[in-house]
Amino acid sequence: MKFLRRGTGTHLLIGKKRKKIRKWRKPKGRSNKMRENRKGRAPIVSIGYKNKVEEKSKIIVYNVKDLGNAEKYSVIILGSVGKKNKKEILKKAVEMKINFQNINAEKFLKKNESK
Repeated sequence: MKFLRRGTGTHLLIGKKRKKIRKWRKPKGRSNKMRENRKGRAPIVSIGYKNKVEEKSKIIVYNVKDLGNAEKYSVIILGSVGKKNKKEILKKAVEMKINFQNINAEKFLKKNESK
């Protein structure tokens, strides 16, 4: 879950149309509706929002270099890459006997063998 500072959707200086600037700051105003946890407002950072263990043991592979670290993780996902790069990654994965969660490497390589 992405926690955003109050007003990031309205003010340019704190993040409207500038996603890199968006950072979390705790609301501290006396009558701040977000601080009061009013219904319909954005959530505040608190206990209970910790990532699950499965999410921590997930890796997204974007290039051949990332495959070197992939053996440590239980879930391996192939990121959005071009066809040429995808072929290289999957060939290396078949050699290393690594299975991806979102693509069948052998089937993809067989289909795009002649192209």
